[in-house]
Amino acid sequence: MISKLRGRSSREIAFRVRQEISNLSMFLWAPSPGAETPGLITGLPDPKTVAAALKGTPYALEVERLANQIMDHQFPLLGLIVSTGLDIDWRKDYPNGKSSPARYMRRVPYLDFEAVGDHKNIWELNRHQHLVLLAQAYLLTRKREYLIEVQREIESWFEANKFMRGINWTSALEVAFRALSWIWIWHLVSNDMEPEFRKNLLTGLFRHGCFLERNLSIYFSPNTHLLGEAIVLHALGTLFPAFPRADKWKSTGASHVVAEMGNQVRDDGSHFEQSTYYHVYAVDMFAFHLLLNPEAPREYREKLGAMATYLEALLGREREIPCFGDDDGGRFFHPYGIKTRYGRASLAVASQMLRKDFCYADGDSHEMAAWWLGPAKSTARTWPFSGVRVFPDAGTAVVTKGQIQVHFKYGPMGPGNAGHSHADLLSFTVRDGEEQLLIDPGTFTYARDPQWRDWFRGTSAHNTVVIDGMNQATPSGQFKWTDKPESALESEEPLAAICRYHGFAHRRRLVWKDPTTLIVVDEATGPGGDHEVAQMWHSPVPMPMISPACFHLGSRAKFWANPETSREYGEGGQLGWMSPAFGVKDVAAALRVVKRGPLPIRIVAVLDFEGRYTEWQPEWTNA
Repeated sequence: MISKLRGRSSREIAFRVRQEISNLSMFLWAPSPGAETPGLITGLPDPKTVAAALKGTPYALEVERLANQIMDHQFPLLGLIVSTGLDIDWRKDYPNGKSSPARYMRRVPYLDFEAVGDHKNIWELNRHQHLVLLAQAYLLTRKREYLIEVQREIESWFEANKFMRGINWTSALEVAFRALSWIWIWHLVSNDMEPEFRKNLLTGLFRHGCFLERNLSIYFSPNTHLLGEAIVLHALGTLFPAFPRADKWKSTGASHVVAEMGNQVRDDGSHFEQSTYYHVYAVDMFAFHLLLNPEAPREYREKLGAMATYLEALLGREREIPCFGDDDGGRFFHPYGIKTRYGRASLAVASQMLRKDFCYADGDSHEMAAWWLGPAKSTARTWPFSGVRVFPDAGTAVVTKGQIQVHFKYGPMGPGNAGHSHADLLSFTVRDGEEQLLIDPGTFTYARDPQWRDWFRGTSAHNTVVIDGMNQATPSGQFKWTDKPESALESEEPLAAICRYHGFAHRRRLVWKDPTTLIVVDEATGPGGDHEVAQMWHSPVPMPMISPACFHLGSRAKFWANPETSREYGEGGQLGWMSPAFGVKDVAAALRVVKRGPLPIRIVAVLDFEGRYTEWQPEWTNA
């Protein structure tokens, strides 16, 4: 404890000391909500009305399919199917076969893989979001076995996770996510539950609220951790007004959430952690708070609108998000389906809540908006944009040319330790309609393997330039970068940016010869001597060679490498990997295009989306 306080301000030290004394007091004398029993939740749509409106939809059929899978204790978690058997070990990392003890929370080394396994695998199951889905399935089908399973699992959880004991109490955000699931369970099906179970669930909810009040991540993780915790604290105070301290929870939670909208969201609507996946998280969190706090300041509502505008641009014509930065596989509500499409439901919520015409389709409302706002007819809207849209605080440019969509990440990395950023400056992804051509690799892991953690967030894993094999920044631990690069956008037409690091500079220009031909011009400058400059290109599918300098890219496009370079192609190995979901690592195609010699070095590449050109065009080198 003393070592952790070195370098802290006196204010933070006093806060942490009070926090630990309060935690020990709660541990010794667990709080109780008293005799008064909160009634049913008001302020959320009637769940039976929502279920009646959704019955028979593809969404409802998928909920029932997932519910039947969960009933067999086959849990879809983080891209895997986790089988627990009949009796669930709530403190076990099932994929890695490691279980952790039920000791006082501060004595559990939750970041130590050797001691407890991968905490993400444990926490994801303990969020109990699958129990919300079972409650929804019960409403949609009236099959009572779903309701019985909800009660059975929560009772099992209470027995295995005594208050403040074990890994499931080590993160306040995880406590918040679990409490949010229990709030929804109470709202959806508490009328049909046994009285004794209702009493135990309310006690559990109250204790989760007491824990959150005393353990907000004000100093530890003042990012989406603090945001999620404060949102749930406010929700507990708002939706359960009979709880002791409910008014305090409501006011404290709201003040933090409103403050974090100012702290975490930039003027262009982007989230400060420079992770597109975490941006979706944040949109959902801020929107849910506005649902329960409609009196939030006007500036709060306006920034939420800006967040949705940025999200809409990221999703693009095909409504799938490129996962720049970390992607932890989680979701604020309904963590099922294809993760790159989660933002569709977020836009549906924002569009209905803010009464703005964002681009979403019929059916996108079913996952969240219907349960949050009530069933409503949505109107499909086609993608209305073309050309270049720049979001300067995010350091992201979105280019639309017909069916072609390019997301260009020019930086900077996130503030402070940039814990959820990747060293991916001047990288870009490309879609041709529904087909992904060039991809960001994803994240794969946080704690399981430090080498893979660093590979997936490293520069060579992205579609950018690597100089002398270096990362653009230096990784230091799971969530920290040092020696961060500097970057700037130089022009929008042609799209051009520069990145400076370790005494070198990389300048990239994206020049459109016509709407289906993109010329990529890279130039590296820096100190004397011979150097190696490598363009990295990553695709989800193989890139067969047509000629020594030409490769297939997708079903119809061609990739032309400058003939003056050497080329190294691989699938898997040291070059080609992607993580379609957290915890999953799949083989991808990777092409390494290299020039060696004194700087400056210039490399040109061409993406021919129609596959028209049969030979290298000399004029491309003059782009």
